[in-house]
This record gives sequence, structure tokens and C-alpha cells, in this order.
Amino acid sequence: MAAERQAGTLPKLADLLDRFNLSYPLYRGANYDASTTNFTYTIPSLDPAVQSLEIVLSFLSPITPTSTFRQAIPASYLTVYVTGGLDVDIYVDVNGRWVTGHEDTIIWDMRYAPLDGAGTMLNTWNVRKKIEQLFTESQGGGNAQAEWGTLHFSASSEGTSLRHECGESAFVRSRFAHNSTLQNNIDYDFRAVQDREPIFAFSKSFDMRSASVDATQSPTQSIRFTIAHTQDPVAQFASARGLTLMRPLWKSFMSDIGDLLVFHYLDFQNANALAADYSAQLKIDAFESGAEDYVDIVSLSARQVMGSTSFSGTPENPILFMKEIASNGNFQTIDVIFPSFPFFLYTNPRWLAQLLEPLIEHMLSGQYPNDYAMHDLGFSFPNATGHPLGRDEYMPVEECGNILIMGLALANSLKYDSDSTADSRWSVQGFEAPFDAQNDNIFPLLTNTRDGMDYMDDRWGGYLKGQKQARKWVERSYSLWTQWTRYLVDFSLIPQNQLSTDDFAGWLAKQTNLALKGIIGINAMSELSSIVGNEADAAYYKNISTTYIARWEEYGMSRDGQYAKLSYDWYGSWTILYNLYADSQLCFHLSNYMGEKDRPSMSLTELESQKLLKPPTSSEASGFVPKHIYSTQSKWYQNVRQRYGLPLDSRHLYTKSDWEFFAAAVASRSTRSEILQSVALWVNETVTDRPFSDLHRTEDRGEFPAGGPLFFARPVVGGHFAFLALERACGGKAMEGLSFLDE
Repeated sequence: MAAERQAGTLPKLADLLDRFNLSYPLYRGANYDASTTNFTYTIPSLDPAVQSLEIVLSFLSPITPTSTFRQAIPASYLTVYVTGGLDVDIYVDVNGRWVTGHEDTIIWDMRYAPLDGAGTMLNTWNVRKKIEQLFTESQGGGNAQAEWGTLHFSASSEGTSLRHECGESAFVRSRFAHNSTLQNNIDYDFRAVQDREPIFAFSKSFDMRSASVDATQSPTQSIRFTIAHTQDPVAQFASARGLTLMRPLWKSFMSDIGDLLVFHYLDFQNANALAADYSAQLKIDAFESGAEDYVDIVSLSARQVMGSTSFSGTPENPILFMKEIASNGNFQTIDVIFPSFPFFLYTNPRWLAQLLEPLIEHMLSGQYPNDYAMHDLGFSFPNATGHPLGRDEYMPVEECGNILIMGLALANSLKYDSDSTADSRWSVQGFEAPFDAQNDNIFPLLTNTRDGMDYMDDRWGGYLKGQKQARKWVERSYSLWTQWTRYLVDFSLIPQNQLSTDDFAGWLAKQTNLALKGIIGINAMSELSSIVGNEADAAYYKNISTTYIARWEEYGMSRDGQYAKLSYDWYGSWTILYNLYADSQLCFHLSNYMGEKDRPSMSLTELESQKLLKPPTSSEASGFVPKHIYSTQSKWYQNVRQRYGLPLDSRHLYTKSDWEFFAAAVASRSTRSEILQSVALWVNETVTDRPFSDLHRTEDRGEFPAGGPLFFARPVVGGHFAFLALERACGGKAMEGLSFLDE
């Protein structure tokens, strides 16, 4: 090929344009759901007797909440569907950029594996770096690319028209444009990614004319490709037994990568059916909870959440790792898991447990020195090496509150007494596995065959088994839960100068919204104590949290009681009170707590002058956070909403979409609708050209904040599922408890 290039025989684009009448496909639009995106094109026929050609490119990255093994396979499908009366040749290639962000040397081969007993083979390009850099990414921060792992690009040889070729990109692509075929040649001159750019191509010829019934009727033909990126190991983790190289979860089910690729290819119908079931139900639930716009938003968000994760561990002790994408690349960041947790509660609480497990294991082993919960498991994914000196990002109240809230939410997801009251409708579809009280692994992944499909999960919790699992899970790490709660008792009512999860906004003392999270965390500990039967602790933390919430209202609400302040002593400021969501998600709003006159008092003289003009009555204060706080914030959001959403606080005209949905979920229906419409408008009009951003301006063009940061492709968009998770919380009664907002 190099000789041809030097001899000048490589076709030039200008020559090709002179030789052919080019017909460009007409783009007919796209449609998508939670797992699939379809792009449709047509090529018009110049002969009225021949049907025009329609080509659909269908990308499937299945979300399968009833089959964790399938979800753990790091692979996707691309199916090309062709309908019409014109013959067409389809060409697809990939390059070395899938395996490195540098200009390093890559190596490759093609392997063949039987798909059936009739000679059909799975042809697979395998591409990797010649010298892999284990646990290394190409750049610092959250936008980095893995420098280890293998790309697998596969297609079936069924029929006689599948062809392949590896070679220099300009030559292979130009020759295909000239000859409409590939040569079944492999260039084994291993080289750098951009050195005569090597590409790995497949082509498929569709003889549509002979297949057509008549000028207006033609059967659909297709070809399916699969694209996988495998790593073994996937991460290093400072576990209780020391620094451990973590294997991918799929490896416990299929030790050979070739077997996995064949299974994945042949499993298309099953994976597609499971994904379609999830997408269809999500569409129904989202429409009922919001509107058509909400269906679109959560459908866009779902794959983005899962795209940040990597399943690891074993079926006995499965683990789910998460990367903080596009911000700083931290590993298993608690305040990134927290905004995404509504997605996991709605979709599969088992995966939330698998996210929390490595954090709890690491801190329970004594490898983290601070009294508060750690910010993350490591500065840089995929290195979960911990922070033995305790110098992680300083968000003590934030992370303690987050993990206590999620801990109780997870325990609650186990405790349902009928299938209809489970937090996730997919949790109840598995088989009933017995609870083994002697097994140290509380949440093993057990699978069986259901509806003709292998590797289907067992039921998550429920009934007596769920009660026992919740108790054992909390008991195992009860010392940690109490340790974090003691920190909140000491420091959450009046938070010192520190960061919240919105760290880009800077340090601030006495943050009203942050204090609320900490106080709700203390109340969550009261419930966790009850789960293990420690009623003394339950009463103790209940008393403190109830006392604190009364003082918090005095300090945090404006003097006229019309809105929550950003900080206790920032008079005239305001904030989204998105942490109010946890009060309802944990069902505290359904309980009767002491009224203001019954609550014990505390003396905090520095803020003594900040009193509510009209203290609430006992009846108004029912629920943990008084109902009028909900009503006040709901009305205030209507006053400050901008074109593209609800600003995060009074300091800036930017918002976080995850927190918008947290806030809207516990607002009136009219407020919720207005916020949803603003977010939908932003999705349709924004000038940001990256995957779904959770941080953008609420005016102008809806762009990223001036000077950054640029947040995109982050898993925090799981917070967009806040409506859906709340609809099913508290046995389906959570939203009923908020009906007063619409009175």
C-alpha cells in the first residue's frame, strides 16, 4: 500500500467526484429511548419503478435492570437496517483512538469464532496498545481516556458478502468508495495511531433489487455489529485485605473473552427485549409523573448514568465502580453518587448497594483517618487507593449527610411487603433466593433462567428476607453510621466554612441547604438505629434532629419567611433547597413530629436576632421538615425561575439540572411543570455541544458558565429521576404526602 501511495495510484477525491454521480443520503431524523438511538436516512431512487432506499442505523446500549450480568458486559450493538429497491454497500470502520489518547503504537489481529454448527463465524477485530499502561489515563481530570484494554469490533460472516480489511485509512476508504468492496486483507505493519492511520473495517453488500417483491414492497435486510472494550483488571482498590487488582464482574461468568463476545452477539434478542421492557415502562412512568418532555429527559439521562460505571467483584461480592466524569476524575465520589441515587432506586437498588459497598468496606477497615465520611475512594479513576492521610476534598457535612441518607434509602428499598410497593418494579421480578444468615456477603448476585433467558437476577429484598437483610447490613457497619452521625451532631447545625457538593461555587460557612442535609442525615440515623433494634439511639438521634430542625428554620429562613437564605447571615440571599428532597424520599414528611412549642430550645447567641416573624403552629409543623417550608420554597421558585431553569442560588445565573429536579419533585405541580418546561427548552435550544450537561447558564444562550467548569457526560443526571423515585417511595405514598402543595 505504501508503494501504491508513492507511485501515485491512490485514488484522489477529485477523481472520484469526476467519475461518479454522487447521491447523498437524506437525513430523516432520529428517535431514541433509554437504551436505543436510531438515525434514519433515505437515498431517493431516480427510477419511479424502483423503491427508494431507507437506511436505519440503530445503536443499542441495553439497560437491563433484571440482569446484572448483561449490564456488566462492556459492549454495545450497532445494527444497520436496509429497506428498498436499490442495491447498497455498507461500510463501517474504527481506529486506534478507541484504545489510546496518545500517539502510541497499537497492535491488532482478527479472530474467528463459530456462531453455529453451520460454519457461520463471528469475525472480530482486536485492537490494543502494544505497551499498555495499567490504571493510567491519557490526561488528567475527568475527560481522560483509558490507556489499557482491548477494543473488539465484531460482525457475523453469515451469507457471502461480509468483507473486512485493515490498512491505511485514506487508502482503504478511497478504494471502497471506488470499488464498493474490501479486500479481506490485514496490514500487519503495527504502528502508531496517526502513522498512516490504521483502521479496521467491515463492509456488507445488500442485493436489494433481487429481493424486492415489486416497486413498492421490499423486505428489510440487516447486519449487526458489536463493539466492546474489555479490561482485566478494571481497577485497583484498597479493600479490607489490602490493595487489590479488581477483575471485571463478567469474568466470573465467562472466563474467556471469546466466549463473552459470542454470547453477547447471539444474545441480541434477549438484551433488546429486556432493554425495551425498561424503556417502555420508563416512558409510561415518566409521562404520568411529568409530561412528554420528562420522558425525553430521563431517556437521555439513563445511559449517561450507566456509562460512568464499571461492574467488578464476584457474584458473591459484586461491586459497582463509578467515575466522576468531566470534573476531576475522582473515584467513587459520594457526592456524585448522591445526585444519581434516584436513578438507582427507580431502576435497580441492588446497583446502589454495589456502589456503596466499596466505600463502606474501605472506611470500615480503618484506612481512612478522619471522623467524617470520605469524599471519594481515590483522586484519579481507576485508582481507588484511598486517602490514608485524610487529605481528600473537604466536604465533611456534605458526605456524612449524603451517605446516611442513601444508607437509609437503601435499607428502605429492602423493606416492602407487597410487589406493588417496592421502590423498583424490576426488583420483584426475580426468583426468591433464601436468606443465608451465616453468609458474610449480604447481597450476593444469584442468577437463574427465566422466560428462556439465562443470567436473570434474583429478587431484591422484600418481605421477611428484606427485613433481615436490612438489619444485617446496618449492623455490620453500625459503628461507621454512628461515627458519621456524631460528626453531624457536632457540626451540621451551624456548618463551618467548607465546601458543599457545589464546590465550583466556593467555600462558605453556615450554608442553609448544607445544614438541612446534615440534620436530615441525623434523623436518618434514628431510623437506621430502629432497624437494628437500638431504640435508645433511635430516640437520642430523633430528639437531636427534631431540635435542630426547629433551630435551622430560625436561622435559615428569611425574616419574612418567604424563602431560604443561601447562608444564615447572608441576608437578602436565597438558594434552591434541593436537600429538602431527602425528607420526602425517606418518608419523614409522612410522620408526625413535635410542633415548635414542644421542641427543646438551644442557645446560639450569634444568631439570636434572626427570628421568624410568624412562628409556625404545631399543626403546620407536622412532618419532620414543616410543611410550610415546602410551600414557601415552591412559591419562591416560581418567582426566581429564568428562561432555562432555576438558578442554583442568588450569586449566579447558572443552575444544576440534577438539583432542579430534586427541588421540583417536592414542589407543587404547577411549579414542577414550569421547571420541567424550562429544562426542556434548554435541551432544545442550548448551544452546548457536549453530552448532556448538568451545569449551564439559565439566561443568554444556555451556555456553560463563563470561565467554566465544563460539566458534561456526568452520572449526576441520575438526579433527573427524582420524580420517578419519589413516586414509588414510601410504598407509593410519598407523593400523596405532598398533596397539600396543590391545595
